[in-house]
Amino acid sequence: MLDIISIGIVPFLVIIILVHGYLKNIDIYDAFTEGALEGLKTAFKIIPNLIAIFIAIGIFRASKALDMLINLASPMTKLLKIPEEILPLILIRPLSGSGALGVVRDIISHYGPDSLPGILAAILMGSSETIFYTLAIYFGSIGVKNYGYTLRAALLSYILSVFIIVYIVRYLLF
Repeated sequence: MLDIISIGIVPFLVIIILVHGYLKNIDIYDAFTEGALEGLKTAFKIIPNLIAIFIAIGIFRASKALDMLINLASPMTKLLKIPEEILPLILIRPLSGSGALGVVRDIISHYGPDSLPGILAAILMGSSETIFYTLAIYFGSIGVKNYGYTLRAALLSYILSVFIIVYIVRYLLF
């Protein structure tokens, strides 16, 4: 039943859009091309922000800064009972979704999907966002330059979510 619904939903939505446009007397092709042009303008406004974030991530990873941060944070993570194996994921996730996915793959292949690091990695990957990438995309597309408060709030919520996830998983599952 779901196969039939999933196959038919897109043509159904296209028909609804066409009928609605016809009933409202809207030139659908002109509306589509105007929307495509606006999307293209937005993409060109975002490109400098994307290039900057990708270069910054590349420099961060290539300079071994991630390794230095892991070494600096490891005494604190031991004190807070955060598994050291997920520390690279905690540090890279706000910066890079693909980099974080690679870290998750490494954690799961090394420790297994049912281990504490594997479960934590899967939950962290699924419940967090690439903060810097998202800010660059959304605020870059509308031209906002000062997003310091949003960045602080996003990082604070990310840090709190890491602690909550670690403690809930540790106490409920292990």
